[in-house]
Amino acid sequence: MFSNNKRIAVFIDGANLYATAKALDFDIDYKKLLSMFKSKAILVRAYYYTVLIEDQEYSPIRPLVDWLDYNGYTLITKPAKESTDSTGRRRIRNSIDVELAVDVMEIAGKVDHIVLMSGDGGYRRLIEAAQRLGTQVTVISTVSVSPPLAADEIRRQADNFVDLASLRGEISRQHSSARPAQNDDNYDDEDDYDDDYDDEYDDDEAAETA
Repeated sequence: MFSNNKRIAVFIDGANLYATAKALDFDIDYKKLLSMFKSKAILVRAYYYTVLIEDQEYSPIRPLVDWLDYNGYTLITKPAKESTDSTGRRRIRNSIDVELAVDVMEIAGKVDHIVLMSGDGGYRRLIEAAQRLGTQVTVISTVSVSPPLAADEIRRQADNFVDLASLRGEISRQHSSARPAQNDDNYDDEDDYDDDYDDEYDDDEAAETA
């Protein structure tokens, strides 16, 4: 699937990858993840996309975002959109689909291989467009849980599909007594969240920062 003389670019839908790893009951070690891709091909760039709540005094995902930004990843962040529903409750929506799609199309045709770490079926046309420019596309998500988190349409469209469960031994984080940066941005694309979103973060959902 990968080759040491092929140029690849990796695109990580942060919320989607987090939800996938959580469903598989392990945490991603982003240092190991980057090393894995570098060992398999010529890594041109690794993008990580996430949405941030700007008015929070402390965002649990901020330590992860800062660590990634200084350790080989290209960070694409976007402020969450807020609204108030008819009952007066605060609602938060987010999506990084457009930003990710624009970046994929800018680099497609300039690299040999694109890796999309997301199971979102909305990316099917994006994958098709990248393939028309001569770039192979691998999707990494999972069908090892019920229901599967990888949409059938992108599995069919991709040149290759890798189940995240099969990479667990290479990229999982070893838990320790130290408290590392958290990895939960608490979002699923296009979902609404209420005012109590900040109470739902789990201390053990973290990224490797050492």
